[in-house]
Amino acid sequence: MSLSRRAVLAGGLALSACDHAAHSQTLSAPARLPPLKDVAQFPVGTCVRSDQLADPAFARLVVEQFSQLTPEWEMKMEYIVQDDGAFRFEGPDRIAAFAHQNGLRLFGHTLVWYIHRPKAFEQLDEGRVRFVDAYRNYITAVVGRYRGQAVAWDVVNETIEDDGSGVRDSLWAERLGKEEHIALAYRFAHAADPGVPLFLNDYFLETLPKKRAAFLGLVERLLKAGVPVGGLGTQTHLIADQGPGLIKAAIADLASLGLPIHVSEMDVSIAGARGLLKDPRDLEQTQARLYAEASEAFSLLPARQRFAFTIWGARDSDSWRRKEAADDTPLLFDADGRPKAAAQAWEQGLR
Repeated sequence: MSLSRRAVLAGGLALSACDHAAHSQTLSAPARLPPLKDVAQFPVGTCVRSDQLADPAFARLVVEQFSQLTPEWEMKMEYIVQDDGAFRFEGPDRIAAFAHQNGLRLFGHTLVWYIHRPKAFEQLDEGRVRFVDAYRNYITAVVGRYRGQAVAWDVVNETIEDDGSGVRDSLWAERLGKEEHIALAYRFAHAADPGVPLFLNDYFLETLPKKRAAFLGLVERLLKAGVPVGGLGTQTHLIADQGPGLIKAAIADLASLGLPIHVSEMDVSIAGARGLLKDPRDLEQTQARLYAEASEAFSLLPARQRFAFTIWGARDSDSWRRKEAADDTPLLFDADGRPKAAAQAWEQGLR
């Protein structure tokens, strides 16, 4: 999630000043459900940080429920690239080792993100050749390190403006060109590991049709130019006031290009919707409906296009959304790792 998007969500969360939990009932949650990975006919993922793996309860829940791991932030430039240009890999190495030890797929996330401006890159002179060499070296080092371990990569993340006007400004766009920096990233990543699909990942593709159209237009241009884009990621960060049908429409649109689809970061914020739907029970029902709609729409894709379905966190207490609202409950499992009504709805959507 970008800082600007967090600021927008924070504004929405200001509507949630009243304490609804103290005087309301919530949806009854199932006492036990079969593991998510056992009922799905595709990989089911979650995101993790390396420090979380030291928590036995967290590690147990992840291994029981999921079949794929995405590093939440430790494969991003902000972690890997140091001010002097050196690379560090301790965090992602721990996650990769945990995935290997427990038979889980590792998904690489993410190589190039518009909000990153590492000092080591900013300090390079304006000479294009030198910048391209550093760009290639970084992508080659990261992808090459996890060759044979990562099953795929988010190569470029969140590149389309929310209004659909085109590719975002960034250090990479400034130095290498708005679309050329994207093409170069895919070509460098493909050279480093030719055997894995390379994804383009973005958010609000469900709720902003103009952004989705621009996203698909970019992919079509890249493919026409021979750029090895191998899949499309839709983050699916939602708020529990969203009407029905938007997720299905977005997934159908994205699938129209024939590429594998990754629901890559799904969560459904309840706190962000309290200003519109006052009854927490209504919010939980809407949350459950959105999870069911997403799993159903994804399940209806051809098998070759169902790359994976990732929930952005295992327990509510692990969610990044807690930074904006400490009582938000956007995930499938509560803070104690118990399945919620949303988890039951997600599983029912598969059927």
